[in-house]
Amino acid sequence: MTDRLYELLPTLYRVRDAAQGEPLRALMQVIGEQAQLLEDDLRQAYDNWFIETCEPWVVPYIADLLGHTPVQDAAVADGDTSADLALSAVLAPRREVANTLRYRRRKGALALLELLAADVAGWPARAVEYAPLLRQTASLRLLRAGRGRLVDLRCTEALEMLGTPLDALAHGPDLRRLESARGRGLHGGAKVALHVWRLQAQPITRAPAACREDVGPHCFTFSALGNDAPLFNRPLPPGCDGADPGDTGLPVALTRARLAAPRAPGERLAAADERWYGVARDADGREHAQSLAIWAPGWPPTARDKAAAAVGADDDKLLPIPAHRILVADLSGWAYQPPRDHVLVDPVRGRLMFPPRQMPRRQVVVSYHQGVVAELGGGEYTRVLQQQDGAKVIRVTGTAALRDALKRWQREDDGQGLPIAPADQPAHAVIELGDSGVYVLPVAIWLAPGHTLQIRAAQRTRPVLRLLDWQVDRSDNLLVSGGEGSRFTLDGVLVTGRGLQIEGAIASVTLRHATLVPGWSLDGDCCPCRPSEPSIEVIDSGACLVIARSIVGSIQVNNDERRTDPLPLRITDSIVDATCDHGGDSACEAIGAAGSRSAFVTLHVERSTVIGRTMVHAIERAQDTIFTGCVSVARRQLGCLRFSYVPAGSRTPRRYLCQPDGVLAAAQREGEESGANAAAIAEQQRAERLRVRPRFDSNRYGQPAYARLAAGNAPEILRGAGDESEMGAYQHLHQPQRLASLATRLEEFTPTASDASVVFAD
Repeated sequence: MTDRLYELLPTLYRVRDAAQGEPLRALMQVIGEQAQLLEDDLRQAYDNWFIETCEPWVVPYIADLLGHTPVQDAAVADGDTSADLALSAVLAPRREVANTLRYRRRKGALALLELLAADVAGWPARAVEYAPLLRQTASLRLLRAGRGRLVDLRCTEALEMLGTPLDALAHGPDLRRLESARGRGLHGGAKVALHVWRLQAQPITRAPAACREDVGPHCFTFSALGNDAPLFNRPLPPGCDGADPGDTGLPVALTRARLAAPRAPGERLAAADERWYGVARDADGREHAQSLAIWAPGWPPTARDKAAAAVGADDDKLLPIPAHRILVADLSGWAYQPPRDHVLVDPVRGRLMFPPRQMPRRQVVVSYHQGVVAELGGGEYTRVLQQQDGAKVIRVTGTAALRDALKRWQREDDGQGLPIAPADQPAHAVIELGDSGVYVLPVAIWLAPGHTLQIRAAQRTRPVLRLLDWQVDRSDNLLVSGGEGSRFTLDGVLVTGRGLQIEGAIASVTLRHATLVPGWSLDGDCCPCRPSEPSIEVIDSGACLVIARSIVGSIQVNNDERRTDPLPLRITDSIVDATCDHGGDSACEAIGAAGSRSAFVTLHVERSTVIGRTMVHAIERAQDTIFTGCVSVARRQLGCLRFSYVPAGSRTPRRYLCQPDGVLAAAQREGEESGANAAAIAEQQRAERLRVRPRFDSNRYGQPAYARLAAGNAPEILRGAGDESEMGAYQHLHQPQRLASLATRLEEFTPTASDASVVFAD
């Protein structure tokens, strides 16, 4: 392309130019580059006339031409950084602007509200008109079959839906308003509630089920970590084959009654409904579970199933256990005894049980969907892959293949006690794990000076690296060490059983979209098995530690402060969980050193949640972050904290618009203006301090709403970030702005006589 203009010149001029060293060609290349820039600008200027192809900054201008009313927060996103563009996409969604005229034509329709929730806020929703659900005597002249009816105690599915957005039973009138601050009243004559789901149903494909040997060798959990976790429905987009007006398009947790097919008379347990159980394929040919599927090769050895396998495929490994073999039961106490040739499944706890005398002899593999707040940590979602230029990519599947691949990075001795790398170790390499299996092996990596290694998950996979107690005379952590200038990256992998240990002169260690299970591993109730053990331990190493979009446990840095400089620690969009209570006086250390000392690090943290105490040498910058435990900094004259929550009593650098500083200063000012005494002012400050303390929907890793701020938090926390979003690891979701935008549109497109509001369904 750079020689396009030069090639248009007559051959005579090009020949003479070549004889003189091609100065004309160099000039024409410069002119061609500028001409190409002009052509690209003209092409983009034409594309900017259309909402489908315009640049993000043009969307608000097209919206203004259509009379699209922006929300009040739209003035915040006036920059051109990636964060500003992301916020602009939330405040003025391209899809909403494109459909503005269509929305106006359908104003007043109930189905429009659900479409608005998807286009404006990106949330799946269910709009419910509560007038038809009011309890009233039916008229014999005008029968309405769709109205709420009395409770049928034999219909367990209707009883499980009681109090949810899918509730179809009759209720008495509730005179409270939908927006009442003292208590939301749903059932009323002109009330319309838009129930939205904030949780996402994230798939886990072909992963081994965990055997609960403490209960019995025939008992399993869907989660590879062995913890109980509810199974979720796989949402189907509208118009997709199998989608219906029911709940198949919503990311709802599966209940026992929903998963079970209609039961025949006399049957004690019902089989799984084929709407939720089984496998299908996407348009691109990728296999996925309907909502869940179970494989147990060679089980059960009956003629009927062998015949089905022979018809469906040459290898019975490719077929899941048939739906008529799956029975739905309550396995809360592992009390049921499965019938012969059947498997019991409890979707509420994520458990499955085989008959004790028919235990599977080979690996049990499952596909299911788990509930998550966002694409954070290890998970089957699309990530941006980064690697060193010219890196050699080694794709492996299975523990044996990974063990063979890691032999090139095993530490060797030169005979004088100095470490050397194997001769065949490539300078830059990527080991890509190709499935969502569990890799069980000890890992000790040594990188030669200047070499790089990345262990990453393939796109849309979530491999689990399980570290066991292999050796008696040394640590079984994931050991990473190397020479000067070496770099290591862990991308998209979930590590359980042990933590990460960093040693030597390695230059940097990066965790990206990774999960180091807090507390090493989980028990059945999602409690950490080793809450006092760190997930990351740095020993006499000056490596720059980078944690991005990850979930990790506590971080412990044990360096010699007299011989090394402070270790750079960079944390963005992540959760650091010391597995302790979320009170401000928590004694657990999220970041520290052995013996409850300050870690010799320089911390840079943005848009993260740190659960536990933070004890560091210096904080270079902390922004949009929640520290649930006290922060103690040795060098207070360096750095700053901005738009963050720091518990009272913390020792930090200068703070700017942080909490509870803001509410304490306001209480002091109001008390002095009203003439209150010191005791009354102190009591008011104590109340304000408790009011703004962050509260979470769940504080246990492994539960769907893990580390998500509860809806009842103070506005200073929910809107306390620099862009007026929520503080913490989920700041990038911009949920307050999405809620404000949806509420504005709901007020615009709801009939005047209706009382409409947005209600969180999860």
